[in-house]
Amino acid sequence: MTFSIAFVAGVTPTKWTRIWGQRRPETPLQVFRTEMPEQIEVLRDERAAVSLVRLPIDETGLSVIALYNEIPVVVLPKGHDLDVAGATEPVAVGDLADEHLLQDPDDVPAWRDLASEIADGSRRALPPMRDMDEVMEQVAAGVGIVVVPHSIARLYGRKDVVSRPVAGVPDTQIALAWPTDATTDLVEEFIGIVRGRSSASSRTPTPAAPTPEADPAASAKNARPVKPERKPKKTDKAKAAAKAKRAEIAKAKPAVKKSHDAAPGRTRPTRNPKRRLR
Repeated sequence: MTFSIAFVAGVTPTKWTRIWGQRRPETPLQVFRTEMPEQIEVLRDERAAVSLVRLPIDETGLSVIALYNEIPVVVLPKGHDLDVAGATEPVAVGDLADEHLLQDPDDVPAWRDLASEIADGSRRALPPMRDMDEVMEQVAAGVGIVVVPHSIARLYGRKDVVSRPVAGVPDTQIALAWPTDATTDLVEEFIGIVRGRSSASSRTPTPAAPTPEADPAASAKNARPVKPERKPKKTDKAKAAAKAKRAEIAKAKPAVKKSHDAAPGRTRPTRNPKRRLR
């Protein structure tokens, strides 16, 4: 039995799939990339159990957990007026108002509301482009620009195009989606992985470890071994005999009466025999 994971272009699920391999080695993964038009279709036709998607999506019948945001960038032909060497500040979306967007204007509402070609009706039809590689070819040729998440610009980057962050365009969100009525234990396990839960905090209940009282084998295994009684040594017997001999000798000695006449170390003054009494 395998567990299928789909991910939209630009997402890198390597970290999560590696953790899965450590925790669930008995369940191999089937991982494949999708484009945005099919990122939730793979859930509805059951090609994938979960899908890493780029919002917004039609969430009907789906459970969705937002994971992180992506900043938007504009991709321009190299040498464009906005291709400023060393520039770090974002390009204002208003500075792109006179550009031709190689996308559906509804995909970038912030540009659509300011675009000159929309306002004056001069917008021309888009050239045939089958995929993002061909879109980037059109950008490199100077036909127009695109506004995409940073990960997409990096994935399809070329030496003849440049990208810069855009101010005024909302971030996009990457999320995990799956059919609500197909929330299996494996789905719960993957949710825990992408949320950063450790294996110890898994939602799957685990049986409690037996207590020492309930598990005699464990008690015997963990009990501290009893030290054997130490045998007396020959030297111990000799020392005991010598001690007893000294005690007998001490008892046999006569008691000596102590003299108090000239006890050394006395500090009381003595009478001087030569001193006359008056």
